Amino acid sequence: MWKSKDVYYLSDSTGILATNLGQSLLCQFPETSFHEETFAFIRTIPEAEKVLAYILKNSAARRPIIFSTIMTEEVLKVFDTPEVEFFDAYHFFLSRLEECLETKPLRVPGYSRRTDDVSMAKRAAAINFCLEHDDGTKIEELDESDVILLGVSRAGKTPVSVYLATQHGLKSANFPLTVEYLNQYRLPEGVRRNSRRTVGLTTTPELLHSVREKRYPGSKYAKMSTCIEELQQAEQIFMKHNIPVIDTHGKSIEEIATEVCQEIGLSKKPTNLNNNS
Repeated sequence: MWKSKDVYYLSDSTGILATNLGQSLLCQFPETSFHEETFAFIRTIPEAEKVLAYILKNSAARRPIIFSTIMTEEVLKVFDTPEVEFFDAYHFFLSRLEECLETKPLRVPGYSRRTDDVSMAKRAAAINFCLEHDDGTKIEELDESDVILLGVSRAGKTPVSVYLATQHGLKSANFPLTVEYLNQYRLPEGVRRNSRRTVGLTTTPELLHSVREKRYPGSKYAKMSTCIEELQQAEQIFMKHNIPVIDTHGKSIEEIATEVCQEIGLSKKPTNLNNNS
């Protein structure tokens, strides 16, 4: 068994997809450590030959693993060598789709990242909205939001809100359940009016305590008893207003954002493809 392996992510675009794909597969082998490097925008044969020379110089004896999302077949052939373990992320699927659709694929590098002016403007508007409606600001404008995130302080609302805006183009706002609302088990009118677009975020008392303790060590705000009480109060508010709840403990921002979209039905809407290669 290999205790360690060199891994290279190659792309004729940003390299995001190759890296994400490779890492999602390699994490299933926790007993092996991986040294990873990414090479993006490899679009010519000389560029490919230069990258291959670097890989062979540094890792040839170790049979390095390569994950590739390079489209151009001539460039791909450069890496057809027995000295590496080569995984082409596109070849199998494109060949099958070509047969299924009875047409040739474009094979244009980075094509999935291209966007029109309308899509760009929508995403920019979503990001601006998210920043302007973070942490309970401008609650009188929540009618304009696509999604509202609720939760106690440090429950992870802001990073998820930003992700929804930047990656999904959603006008995301978030509202903190402070002591004022927790003790009275109520929500502001702007949130209640938009409860169908609202999702609650919760976590474990232990994690909340850990996060708060790092920011305000020794404070009442960070005490375990405070964390337990606030999470229980928030749960009662969610139940009272029939707001779906997502437990964020142990989940990535991407997972949480996906669950948020599912909870309010946004995942069922047709969207423009916007993958990263």
